[in-house]
Amino acid sequence: MASTADFKNGLVLNIDGQLWQILEFQHVKPGKGPAFVRTKMKNVLSGKIVDKTWNAGVKVETATVDRRDMTYLYNDGSDYVFMDGDTFDQISISPETLGDGARFLLENMTVQVSTHEGKPLSVELPVTVELEVTQTDPGLQGDRSTGGTKPATLETGTEVQVPLFINTGDKLKIDSRDGSYLGRVNS
Repeated sequence: MASTADFKNGLVLNIDGQLWQILEFQHVKPGKGPAFVRTKMKNVLSGKIVDKTWNAGVKVETATVDRRDMTYLYNDGSDYVFMDGDTFDQISISPETLGDGARFLLENMTVQVSTHEGKPLSVELPVTVELEVTQTDPGLQGDRSTGGTKPATLETGTEVQVPLFINTGDKLKIDSRDGSYLGRVNS
C-alpha cells in the first residue's frame, strides 16, 4: 500500500484489479478546502490514458512490476521470444503486447521487458535503433515535389521516409517511438 505522498512517475497501482502506471502527478493545496493530488495514469495493458484526482493521504494498492533487460532471440511464427541474460530464462511475448516496437526489432537487440507476476506487460525498445537500408530508389537531383524525402525499406522490413541522398546499404539511426529518420551512422 502506498499513500498519495508516495506517488512518483512510473509507479504502478493496482486499482480494481487493473494495473495503472502514473505518468504525471501534481500535489495541489488550494487556499480553501483540503489538499488533493491530480494524476495522469496509463492502463498498462490497454494503453488508455485517464486523469484521476485523489484526496491527500488516501492509501492505494501498489503492484510489483519487474523490469529486466532481455535479449530478443527470434520470432517463432506467432510470438516473439526473449531471453534474460542473467538467468537464461526465455519468455514468449505476443505481438499485441510488443505493439509497434516489433517494426524495429532485430535479433540480439537488448530491450527492457516489464512483467507482473510472471506475465509480460510491455516491451521498451531503445529510443534510437541503427538499421541498414535494404532497398530505396536513387534520389534524383532537383526532385523536390515530395518535400525532399523518399521511402526506404529497412532490414526489418519496415518502410520509413528518408532524405533523397540516402542509398541502399546506408546504416541509419531511427527513432523507435515514431519511426522517424534521425541521421546516418558513420561506419
